[in-house]
Amino acid sequence: MATCSSAIKPGILVTLQDLHTTSPFLKNGASLRVVGKLQDFSVEIAVAVIVDGSYNLKIDTQHLRNFSFRVGSIYQFIGELLIKPDTEAVLQARIGRNVDGIDLNLYYQSLQLLRRFQGEHMSD
Repeated sequence: MATCSSAIKPGILVTLQDLHTTSPFLKNGASLRVVGKLQDFSVEIAVAVIVDGSYNLKIDTQHLRNFSFRVGSIYQFIGELLIKPDTEAVLQARIGRNVDGIDLNLYYQSLQLLRRFQGEHMSD
């Protein structure tokens, strides 16, 4: 069976801290899954800003329908990263959901365990 190169790729789990200038995740078109607290949302331009500690990321939400945003709530987004000419990164979200109540410390611990497991078993 032939594979289609335009297939939607799964969002790689990353933290906002992972998206620094030398990060292997910081690639134009990379399909990512991020979590953060909604700091700001502009209805006019459909752009949200999520934060995690001192790190932030702009989220283009124009493709999300019937989605309500509440500043201060925790959201998870899956989408493709767009690196603009001024080196600003914007995630073009195709999926978004409110994940209020998530234990972020436990989430990040499980992400570290997943990465360790993948490093040990996926390199074979």
